[in-house]
Amino acid sequence: MKKLLKGAGTQGPSNRIAKGGNARKVPRGLAAAVSAAAVFLAVLACHFFGIFDYIEGKTYDFRVSFFASSHPPSEDIVVILLDQNSIDWASEARGWPWPWPRRAHAELLEYMGIAGAKSLAFDVIFSEPSIYGPRDDRAFADAARSFGRTVQTVFFSTQTGNTLTWPEDVDKPLFTLQGFEGIVPGFDLLRGAEGRIGAQFPIGELGDSAEVIGNITGTADPDDIFRRGRIFTLFDNRAVPALSAASLLAAGMDGKLGYDAKKSLIRWGEYTIPVDKTGAALLRFRGDLDRYIPYFADEVLKSAEAYRRGETPLLPPEEFSGKYVFFGYYAPGLFDICTTPISSVYPGVGMHITMLDNLLMQDFIRSSSPGADTLLILAAVLIVTALVFYSGRIPLSVGGAVLTLALITAGVFIAYDRGFWAPLIAPAAAVLFAFLTATLYNYATEGSQKRFIKSAFSQYLSPAVIEQLLANPGLLSLGGERREISIFFSDVQGFTTISERLDPSQLTELLNDYLSFMTDTILDSGGTIDKYEGDAIIAFWNAPLNFEDHAARALRASMLCQQRLAERQDFFDERYGCRLLTRIGLNTGFAVVGNMGSSKRFDYTMLGDSVNLAARLEGLNKQFGTYLMCTETTFTQAARRGPFFGRKLAQVAVVGKKEPVTVYEPMPEAIFRGKEYILRRFDTARDRFYQGEFKQALPLFEALIKEDKPAVFYAEQCRYYLERPGEWKGFWQAAAK
Repeated sequence: MKKLLKGAGTQGPSNRIAKGGNARKVPRGLAAAVSAAAVFLAVLACHFFGIFDYIEGKTYDFRVSFFASSHPPSEDIVVILLDQNSIDWASEARGWPWPWPRRAHAELLEYMGIAGAKSLAFDVIFSEPSIYGPRDDRAFADAARSFGRTVQTVFFSTQTGNTLTWPEDVDKPLFTLQGFEGIVPGFDLLRGAEGRIGAQFPIGELGDSAEVIGNITGTADPDDIFRRGRIFTLFDNRAVPALSAASLLAAGMDGKLGYDAKKSLIRWGEYTIPVDKTGAALLRFRGDLDRYIPYFADEVLKSAEAYRRGETPLLPPEEFSGKYVFFGYYAPGLFDICTTPISSVYPGVGMHITMLDNLLMQDFIRSSSPGADTLLILAAVLIVTALVFYSGRIPLSVGGAVLTLALITAGVFIAYDRGFWAPLIAPAAAVLFAFLTATLYNYATEGSQKRFIKSAFSQYLSPAVIEQLLANPGLLSLGGERREISIFFSDVQGFTTISERLDPSQLTELLNDYLSFMTDTILDSGGTIDKYEGDAIIAFWNAPLNFEDHAARALRASMLCQQRLAERQDFFDERYGCRLLTRIGLNTGFAVVGNMGSSKRFDYTMLGDSVNLAARLEGLNKQFGTYLMCTETTFTQAARRGPFFGRKLAQVAVVGKKEPVTVYEPMPEAIFRGKEYILRRFDTARDRFYQGEFKQALPLFEALIKEDKPAVFYAEQCRYYLERPGEWKGFWQAAAK
């Protein structure tokens, strides 16, 4: 300041201050420009390189759910579902066990023919002959030929596909392509596939009788959520129609497809399909299947029967006149499910229905253009940077940033309603980073940067999770959050007896050796060690770091722990004179996870009923003679990332609980394959047991006692309940932990 005054001559104080202020505007303007450019380029790069794709997908899913009910579905689509009530009715009224004879499907086709349905697509793979004999398949095939608009399915897979080329005798309508040269690789299942793609076709007689064969194989986005559909799939250089498109082909549409590269449109007759660079179309989901007013198989069969008798049917044929009909399974354990923006357990047939619905209604979702995305990000950066740099008031800059973010959010929601997927995360990140960058610059120029950083990060100091904290400080803070995790409890069988035979140094060495390789296995899979309690290990997955496949990680790590323990048995025997057997209990469920303790010292841990259940399952192994047990939730979630193998072990209410849970015994594939015959016999006996048929189940279990430890337990329970039938509740109630 003294130098400024000395060189100012006769200028007054106010003039000198004004001039100094003007002198500072140039570097401040330059800083604003540099800041805006840096944020813009960084966010733009993240956007186009897919850094935001995962979280952007989640915000898109919310938009889909939010608007699903506001757009009515096509009235030309009907879905017939074979649910549990239908199975029960058929068993009682017609004496049909499961699976049904295929003449049931023949009845459906006959009724659709009477009704004048445009087509009937079966979302079921009839890849094996009917267990009721050739006449049963022939009845189905004859009805399909008579109806003339039947769609059967083909499934492509690296695991279950048994045909690597398109069979020469399968002469069914396929698409002919024009102008697809630049985009056709996106339809090829071989791209990115691990191994050769095979096809699973319906048996010859059913395939021959179908008018069209449609593909039911879908491709999920990288986050394993199905948002898109393809109108065809390439297999053996043939354009195989999707089940949705096959319904239109069966109804009489020709199979000529054209591609407009400039507009990224597939043209099919009067229909246009906007697609991305891989040929996938964004689907507009209408909501759950009940929005299509689903009919159930028993209702249709009853109606067909009444029509034949000349009575008034429950569902008049007019209900199906001119409709595209889909048939799918909807009973527990039968229907395939996939994760969509609507639901994590969305019926697979719903994907095909949605694709056809979007075709008929011509309201697919389009992705916004790269140019529009760029302008949106640039506008967000410029507005927020200008507000923070030049407003001079914190409330105004904060309020402006919040308002900008609100306008962007409202805009992308309106865009979705109008049929466009405009990005939300990229412009939101632009707002956030522009605000933070400009704010940090302001604090730095005022000498407050160090105080800001100290204030922002002091609350995150936690020695127990320092590595995760350094990678992402926002992961942890004092307190808990409710989230789904996979929980692991393990305990060494008879460790008290082992510890009594060893001196303290040997015991410590043994325990450290055991805990080391068990811990390494858990941590390598992404698990978090909660605590050790003597020889017991408590761990969990999906916190603090997110893993969509946490159940699969937990189950895979548990089996690997058992494998590595088995490999070290000879070493333990030689060094310590003992062999270690570990019981493991797994559960997947919601729990409170977070830092529990004081502001200065806390542990990262978990609380909740799901945690207690995992602990109970570890102890429950003693009853069954098993060493790895998990809930059905864990097993089914893991199986989606599979393959995993095992058996349904029991329906049991653990100590402290009145409601039963279904538990599984997972096992390596080699063991599962070696015991398949025993496991099938066990399944039969187990089902008899839970149906209360103890007298019939007992000899079945007794025949397995020498080969299967759980059979010993069940044989004892059969004898118990035969003596005390009044105590049976429909499930087994555990009396001990």
